[in-house]
Amino acid sequence: MNELVIRTDGLLTVEPEDVQVLLDADLRYREVTCLTEEELIEHCGAAHGLLVLREPITERVLAALPNCKVVARFGVGVDTVDLDAATRRGVRVVNVPDANAPEVAAHAIAMIMALVRRLPHFDHAVRSGVWSYLQSGRGMRRLDRLVLGIVGFGRTGRRVADSARALGFSVIVHDPYAAPGALARAGHAAVSFDELTTTADVISLHLPLTPETENLVSADVIEQMKTGSILVNVSRGKLVDESALSAALASGHLSGAGLDTLAAEPVRPDSPLLALDNVILTPHAGHYSTESYRETVHRAFADVARVLRGEMPRNPLN
Repeated sequence: MNELVIRTDGLLTVEPEDVQVLLDADLRYREVTCLTEEELIEHCGAAHGLLVLREPITERVLAALPNCKVVARFGVGVDTVDLDAATRRGVRVVNVPDANAPEVAAHAIAMIMALVRRLPHFDHAVRSGVWSYLQSGRGMRRLDRLVLGIVGFGRTGRRVADSARALGFSVIVHDPYAAPGALARAGHAAVSFDELTTTADVISLHLPLTPETENLVSADVIEQMKTGSILVNVSRGKLVDESALSAALASGHLSGAGLDTLAAEPVRPDSPLLALDNVILTPHAGHYSTESYRETVHRAFADVARVLRGEMPRNPLN
């Protein structure tokens, strides 16, 4: 066989046992950091398989890789991969959809609880010499008086919904693609997107970036959210109109936001979000733990080996 697999992003640490999965399948392995279309086209023309993280796997790139049979992404989202172009060219695309669901759900819950309990405000006050809960905590509510709205009832959304209900929140969910009866069986109320955005005290986003979901939380949606409500996004930055969000946070229309993903990453130095003390920003870290990191890398390598051996991958997307 002796086909070539290239890992094109050096950000992740790969262990010898990951590479051994490919060598055991009589595959060659190479690492070349290629973060642009031009670099991918220049260095990966001979590749039969790609292991990618954030690289743009576009139709132009795929056209320059005539031998490519499989593209595996380290993680869940594949918005950087042109699935239609890959399908037309017979290129299998795979991901690792469930390795980090516990971590992302925990990250969302941590952000929700920190914002609801005003932890950033209290921390700042104490460090500034103010030992009083009344000023920073004014208006805080019991959890069982709050409604948490979850947009997207996939692996992560389900975990957040169950955890939030255990904490006392009333949970409502919007997911037009959920299986019939899935929400009712899980004990959560299914609502329209409009009802969720106008009813929830906290909104948490758990859905992929697609043409349908881009800018889902638009300026109009933010305007109709409850005064004093909170937005948490651990999915994709482009789901949210960040300019409208910043304005709503600055005006006090929204009381807080937790953002693990932004439209442009890393955050731009001139982003108005950086000047707001009611925003928690994390560096796209929601997926990370020692365990999820290792599982994600190893499973991506294993699925590439399966495809190039002529077998069905565990997580095919096309």
